[in-house]
Amino acid sequence: MSEPNDTVRDKFNRPIRDLRISVIDRCNFRCPYCMPAENFPEHYAFLPRSAWLSHEEIDRLTRLFVANGVNKVRLTGGEPLLRPDLAELVRNLAKIDGIDDLALTTNGVLLEKQIPALSEAGLHRVNVSIDSLDDDVFRKMSGGRNSRSVVVAGIRAAQAAGLIVKLNVVVQRGVNDHTLISLLRAFRGSGVIVRFIEFMDVGTLNGWEMAHVVPARELVERIDSEWPLRSLEENYRGEVAKRYEFADGGGEIGFITSVTDPFCGSCGRARLSAEGKLYTCLFATEGLDLRTPLRDGASDDELAEILTSRWTQRDDRYSEQRVPAKISRRRKVEMYHIGG
Repeated sequence: MSEPNDTVRDKFNRPIRDLRISVIDRCNFRCPYCMPAENFPEHYAFLPRSAWLSHEEIDRLTRLFVANGVNKVRLTGGEPLLRPDLAELVRNLAKIDGIDDLALTTNGVLLEKQIPALSEAGLHRVNVSIDSLDDDVFRKMSGGRNSRSVVVAGIRAAQAAGLIVKLNVVVQRGVNDHTLISLLRAFRGSGVIVRFIEFMDVGTLNGWEMAHVVPARELVERIDSEWPLRSLEENYRGEVAKRYEFADGGGEIGFITSVTDPFCGSCGRARLSAEGKLYTCLFATEGLDLRTPLRDGASDDELAEILTSRWTQRDDRYSEQRVPAKISRRRKVEMYHIGG
């Protein structure tokens, strides 16, 4: 995927190329590392529906982002499959010239039912969050919600529909790291790409400590001892995952190393929250309101000036500057609000 010469760039010359759109701030899981149940009880007051960007507003803003360099769009949440008529939004976005990759990140519980409509609407790819195939560990890491068999059924349905499928596995020492080999064994050779994500200090509610992080290099060594691995070149500048393949042809796996080997220097990701705030970093403390000028009648040129001005002033490098001792004192946006 090439970058046009007029792509907007930030203070570190990083182009804007990837837009992640949170379509809803609600979720049907209560994962302790994202939306712990003690902080989000059953009747928690999430955003009212009137606060969400409409399909038309999302479409309009996405076209402006694409005009300024974005060529990858991902729909996130919360849990995006809780958003009514999501396939209609996918259909609209799939018509935008310049989007090379239209993806969805989901916990997979509602995927089997919705995948036919999403596939027909033009979705290219789906990332499914599943942290273990051990039933007890799965329930612990999902906050006791649903079962892994329902998620696996969604994964298989997405494959059957011809979509590219990747699995997102958040790794926590002493919680699920002992179940990773069995998860890999289940999907090796299936065409599904498993990606292991270092437990990150996103937001302020997940009790993050460095002791809970399993460095990717440790996982690579552990997996390599079971099935020899070969490293792969990145597909494009700024690709998040460090890619490997099984030497015996069993497929590809990836590692996301935000904690132990940050990739801020090539990050081109912008995030749009459900209520229309632009965030230029997963670890941001505040976002830029685009909904108000949008609803107040701003022209496309005026909206484009607002978002490009914000990007050109961007100097985020949180993971490169991470200071564990200060993390608990820094207020950050929660992951459920802007997606992963």
